[in-house]
Amino acid sequence: MRVLALSSGRKAKWAVLVFWIGLVIVGSMFSGKFTSVQQNDVYTFLPKNAESTQAVLLAKKFTPDISMAVVIYERADGAVTAEDEAAATADSRRFAQVAHVTTPIVGPTLAKDGRAIQIAVPIQTGTGGQTGSNETADAVRKIRSIAHSHPGLTAQVTGPAGYSADQADAFSGTDKALLFLTIAIVIIILLFTYRSPVLWVVPLICVGVALIVAQATIYLFARHAGLTVASDTEFVLTVLVFGAGTDYALLLIARYREELRRHEDRHEAMAAALRHAGSAIIASGATLVLSLLCFLVAELNSTQSLGPSMAIGVASSLAAMMTLLPALLVILGRWVFWPARPAFGSAEPAERGTWTRIGRVVGRRPRAIWIGTSLVLGVLAFGVIGFKTNDMQQKDAFTGTPEAVVGERVMALHFPAGGGDPVQVIGTAGAAEPLRSALAATPGITDVTEPVVKGGHVYLEGTLTAAANTKAAFASIDRVRDRVHAVPGAEAKVGGGSAINLDYGRAANHDRNLLVPLVLAVVALIIGLLLRAFVAPLILLGTVVLSFAAALGVSFLFFQHVFGFAGSDPAIPLWIFVFLIALGVDYNIFLMTRVREESKVHGTRRGALRGLNATGGVITSAGIVLAGTFAALTTLPLVFGVEIGFAVAFGVLLDTFVVRSVLVTALTYDIGRRMWWPSAMSREETESDHEETAPHTLASR
Repeated sequence: MRVLALSSGRKAKWAVLVFWIGLVIVGSMFSGKFTSVQQNDVYTFLPKNAESTQAVLLAKKFTPDISMAVVIYERADGAVTAEDEAAATADSRRFAQVAHVTTPIVGPTLAKDGRAIQIAVPIQTGTGGQTGSNETADAVRKIRSIAHSHPGLTAQVTGPAGYSADQADAFSGTDKALLFLTIAIVIIILLFTYRSPVLWVVPLICVGVALIVAQATIYLFARHAGLTVASDTEFVLTVLVFGAGTDYALLLIARYREELRRHEDRHEAMAAALRHAGSAIIASGATLVLSLLCFLVAELNSTQSLGPSMAIGVASSLAAMMTLLPALLVILGRWVFWPARPAFGSAEPAERGTWTRIGRVVGRRPRAIWIGTSLVLGVLAFGVIGFKTNDMQQKDAFTGTPEAVVGERVMALHFPAGGGDPVQVIGTAGAAEPLRSALAATPGITDVTEPVVKGGHVYLEGTLTAAANTKAAFASIDRVRDRVHAVPGAEAKVGGGSAINLDYGRAANHDRNLLVPLVLAVVALIIGLLLRAFVAPLILLGTVVLSFAAALGVSFLFFQHVFGFAGSDPAIPLWIFVFLIALGVDYNIFLMTRVREESKVHGTRRGALRGLNATGGVITSAGIVLAGTFAALTTLPLVFGVEIGFAVAFGVLLDTFVVRSVLVTALTYDIGRRMWWPSAMSREETESDHEETAPHTLASR
């Protein structure tokens, strides 16, 4: 930690400040271009070896860069009239004049029940088929304005392009709104925590600097190193940088304030704070960074790319809080804590507070407390049973009911359920007729098109009889694949929206099974190296996993019975796991490094209570900040944002107030010095190692 202490030196602090000012100036030139490198192409987020990915690329020869908008007309009071059909025909001609609309426009098609009309309008995106791109959204808005112009005739625009436009509208302006909301939450919590009108500004400045540097770095990696950046990267990055960065700031400032009471010189106080708390904060940040970098081995490109982007954000936060924050605090001096300035030689208020009383309660019956707490958490974990993570349809991705969802429901009433999102089959040109026969003979498929041959390949489409992205649709996709793969020499690939989501779900399950044990191994290794023990990392890891399971169980119950969500994206549990495990370990690390420090002097049992007493307040504050920032995601009009935001926020609060404060402290007190096995501390006895209760007052050192 001596290197970090340089940032608090009498001269070095100015050099650090100048360095970060220069970095922000340069970073601002690139961070503003962050959104320009965002990609939303379907094939950039699927596994490269997935059959649907290969089908998407092959299909470009036949349907290059298009997204289909499906316009559905309906007359609520009965069958559509001849005048309605004429109006739809006129609309189809007007659609052809809309920018980015290409040919052929299919329809108007009258439903068999005579109560609806359908027109399929292909939109050429011109950017590699981006879903949610500006071109698609603009075209859909103009198509809607045309289709909505007939009194008495209701019209909705749905299909892939309709959903893309609604998703773009959901994201529109949300980035700034989320940023301002996150800042407001952090300011309010910091004001409450520090009760100072000045101090909260310093960590907030450092977090803002970290976000600029992170966005600039990600932009450069995306532009020059092939890193894929999605539209949701910006939202998660903002929340993670603010949450993690503020946490690190709280942990460092708490120790700095403590050391200011022991050191008259603020430079010495900061050096001591960095020496004692720096290793824990760096280990916490490194745990999260390495956990996110584990995503590089994921099969899903979306997961594989989001991990490094988030790792860059955390690393940027960690660097700012370990260098810029100390420099600013030392430059500003003690007055920044006004009106409660920590005077040299004054007593630490926390030693007479709530955490002392909680420690005494835990120390009286530690075994009963940790067993009872574990049982309660185990019961909460049962909420995961029965929750669906693979059955979400596209219409279930929104918290509201946009037009594309309404249109899909209307279309399902009058047309084949899979209309507007056909199954695509691409194979060798010589197997055109056998492939068409195989596709037409597959149960669950209807209305197979005539083969289109181009460049040595044949292209076919078939309509699903089941609604897209349902279990029945996925079963039909598997049947199609079995049949067309059996055609000799066809080398067929099956794609389309349902095939893409089927492959996505399977890859997400593969990534979960691979990454969960890998992340746990990384976390255990870092804790083991930091605490120089074998037992403690296993115990701590067990508490974090139990906390995650309980948080997920409660969250799933809320998703299903309170929010009324149909399910969850298959990748959501993995992301919740990584955030809760890696971020939860932060508090474990900070608590247990302090417990280890105190145990060297006072023994493990009293050290556990002294560690809780010293860190309980700051860990609670950090947990509230982190929960608040993630809770901001629940304001997004998309299910994935609400689910991640709620689950992580609830999990962090559970971890902070129950697991860290009660469960870990009770376990450490009950296990005693054996917690540090096989280090020398596990063999060194003190008087407190034999105590079964904690009657002592925790005096200052």
